[in-house]
Amino acid sequence: MARKVSHALDMPLHWKLPRVEAIWYIDTYEQEQNMIPSLLKLAKLQYNIVQSVHQKEVSKLASWWTDIGLDKMTFARDRLVEHYFWCNGMVSDPEYSAFRDMGTKVICLITTIDDVYDVYGTLEELELFTDYVDRWDITEIDKLPMNIKTVLLAMFNTTNQIGYWTMRERDFNIIPYLSKQCADLCKAYLKEARWYHSGKKPTLDEYLKNAVVSIAAPIMLFCAYFLTADKITVEALEYIDKLPSIMWCPSMILRLTNDLGTSSDELTRGDNLKAVQCYMNDSGESEEVARKYVDNLVHETWKILNKDLLGSYPFGEPFLTANPNLARTTQTFYQYGDGHGIPQHWTKDHLKSLLVEPFALSE
Repeated sequence: MARKVSHALDMPLHWKLPRVEAIWYIDTYEQEQNMIPSLLKLAKLQYNIVQSVHQKEVSKLASWWTDIGLDKMTFARDRLVEHYFWCNGMVSDPEYSAFRDMGTKVICLITTIDDVYDVYGTLEELELFTDYVDRWDITEIDKLPMNIKTVLLAMFNTTNQIGYWTMRERDFNIIPYLSKQCADLCKAYLKEARWYHSGKKPTLDEYLKNAVVSIAAPIMLFCAYFLTADKITVEALEYIDKLPSIMWCPSMILRLTNDLGTSSDELTRGDNLKAVQCYMNDSGESEEVARKYVDNLVHETWKILNKDLLGSYPFGEPFLTANPNLARTTQTFYQYGDGHGIPQHWTKDHLKSLLVEPFALSE
């Protein structure tokens, strides 16, 4: 009973990631006196079957990551399995393998590009990089150094491959929409780089307006839509492009929890000020007070998101649930600190349970 109470008080149930929660529930149910053995075995079997699908997906992605060569970028974070976890958390159903495959590739590229802007490229190089992405034109790519040129070309090639898949499987040219998402993200990165190089300290409002895009949640959710939808519509794409509240809320939750978990580490790496520091500069309050303020923003944003889930939209499942699932994956990573940028023991435990260790089935 004490274990159940502790688990219940750790985090609200609707913040918890369903597949991670399933592991805990199966383990707990096995210890119940009134446990039904056949039901337990069925639950374990179902979990193991889905896990085997996920294992094959990660294996393919590991080969892609090595083949594309970005694992050799020593300045960038190598987090392939963690990136897969994000996509798996958003949409875990076996039939949506295409999203987990291509979505993970996009997140891998995003993280590498983020590190180019944060710790590797000069401001002049970042200006060129952003311009090429905004125009979706790589004819002058040789003006960039080899590593940055490699990252840019990897992004172009992967985006075009995704566009080809979408054209073939969904009869829709997604490249104009996806390239715009890439450009919006790079422009947000560039704004933060300019702040850093000029020594500007943005207000919290200035920071959050840009940071809700630079955290890359909008492009992740955009991919979740067109890679899972049976029929892609212009109406839905135009609606999504405006970053409606149901997408803005999980994006903001990711931004704020990321800042609470990683601000000190990222500032050491040379990153821009985060939400906590921006609030401290605005208010003159201590870091402890600022952290409580940002944590309260997380709770308030969850309330808005819960209400948004009752609305009517030009899209359906699984994209509808992918939005709160992104926020739930966020809570899983950052509940106790930085579980992504500097993977912690709880992240490793989740990854082992999700991808490595099947449930033992009794005879």
